[in-house]
Amino acid sequence: MEAGDGRGGAEEEQVMSEVHLGCPPRLSGLYVSRFSFSSRPPVPHAGSGGGRGECSGACEKVTAATSSSCGFPADAVAVDEDGDLVLDRRRKNRDRSDHVITVQHGITSSLRSVGLQVWKAALLLTDFVLHKSFTSSEFNGVTAIEIGAGTGLVGLALARVARKIFITDRGTDILDNCLENVRLNSSMLKFDEAKAYVRELDWKVSWPPPVFTGNTSNTSSRYLWSTNEIEAAEEATALFAADVIYSDDLTDLFFSTAKELMSRGAKKVLYLTLEKRYNFSLDELDVVANGYEHFRSFFTVQDESGFLEDNTCRPGFVGKQMNLADVPQYIREYDRGKDLEMWKIRYNPNPE
Repeated sequence: MEAGDGRGGAEEEQVMSEVHLGCPPRLSGLYVSRFSFSSRPPVPHAGSGGGRGECSGACEKVTAATSSSCGFPADAVAVDEDGDLVLDRRRKNRDRSDHVITVQHGITSSLRSVGLQVWKAALLLTDFVLHKSFTSSEFNGVTAIEIGAGTGLVGLALARVARKIFITDRGTDILDNCLENVRLNSSMLKFDEAKAYVRELDWKVSWPPPVFTGNTSNTSSRYLWSTNEIEAAEEATALFAADVIYSDDLTDLFFSTAKELMSRGAKKVLYLTLEKRYNFSLDELDVVANGYEHFRSFFTVQDESGFLEDNTCRPGFVGKQMNLADVPQYIREYDRGKDLEMWKIRYNPNPE
């Protein structure tokens, strides 16, 4: 994406955007956050690299945060004697042009609950979707799939402009939460719930996924696919995935699923965001990002001039790293830092 693509002569104004972290109401042991954003292009902050900026003007800001795992500083948390968050609010009149995405999520860091959390890579990908929806018609009327959706944040932003959006993940608890987030946002974001399909997509199961047969005795049957939905998904032109790269085994399964989807039906583009994570390696006696290197082995890298690196990766996938400076930060209250990346990946089923 080129800087300023699609903006036309729009005047750059300071975006009023913040996160309202909660937090009553608490649903099923989860918390609710409200992400506020404006359709006006944000003014870049000098030296921030698209990172965190102070909110000014008409805004309401909660200065407490819930968890550093959501991309917020852990030392910002203040709790009372019952363990509930103490919120210091600063209220002013809200700009009527602001929009709000409400997300029910968890704040724990257990492996089982990672899909219930909001991660910085999802906030970045949401920024990208918002920017495209405000400055171009690229995603207007598309059929899209969010893979490994977690809370469904990216899918909710897409639902504003897409024709159909399949919000997919694995596990009834994750999918129940996605469905609740669709219900929480359809009115505020003005989209029809019927075009947001929350469906189970298990990367361990080859595509196509199991089809609903009419048996409602299984509580998870509501997330099974119909034959028509599978056909519609194969004609999707855009795939989205945020923070799905954290385990080599899961990375293998993810790219296997992406290959099956991208080799069927319409040509597809995968937009993927991730945060590089470092661990100490006994083999190398150093802190390394092994999971990231494994991710990079799946595709050939295309540079700005279109040149393809000569490497030994698997044929078929071609990836181009996107410049985050071209993606304004509409959701202000997270720090992008230096380890967030965004990739645009295509798949050629018949590489020469």
